Amino acid sequence: MNQKIPKSYLGVVVVLGAVWGLSEAALGMGLRSCAAFVSGSIMTSVALFFIAASWIVSRRILGVALLIVIASLFKMFDALLLSLPLQHGAVANPIFAFLMEGAAFMILISLVSEKTKQKRAGQAILGGMTALLAINLFPLVKYATGIPACVFPGTGYPLSLYYAPLAVSLSLITVPLGLWAGAQIEAFETKRKAMQAKKLIYFASPATLALCLVIIVLIRLI
Repeated sequence: MNQKIPKSYLGVVVVLGAVWGLSEAALGMGLRSCAAFVSGSIMTSVALFFIAASWIVSRRILGVALLIVIASLFKMFDALLLSLPLQHGAVANPIFAFLMEGAAFMILISLVSEKTKQKRAGQAILGGMTALLAINLFPLVKYATGIPACVFPGTGYPLSLYYAPLAVSLSLITVPLGLWAGAQIEAFETKRKAMQAKKLIYFASPATLALCLVIIVLIRLI
């Protein structure tokens, strides 16, 4: 599982990472402060969609790791546009969340049987369990970044735990969708082995990366 990622799939992972990074910027419009109530839970389920798709496409830990690196770099780029330090809670803490989501998925995907992975119900359970594990790991962020997790107003309860049912419910859907999307991409790659198709992937990768960065700039300028 830790072998080198094939070049064609490497390009797809880059595309997935760029789109995830863009979605983080679009959903996290309140980057200057804590996640706005349910936004963190929504972003958890979105993150798991891209992680699941990347896993199917690459079938390697390095594929998921690369995806998280790209999403993290997008988060840093977004912070740069807003003149925020990397040690800001709205920057460092989400990156920690990316790591926990990736770690939770890799732990559970390795424990689930192949038979279970093939069933939609099993995939949904995988999604819910992954979200639940990632959510419970996130409060440890204060030990990693020195910045406590955002809490629900008037309480000391982390937002990630307060809205855990929402994140778990959404992940019951987004993880199976991510696995399905990854399988569709994989099938396309398998059928389209012609040099022209490969060139299309190589072109789409940097083009998507650049386009997503431009869109983020436009979002922050508006």
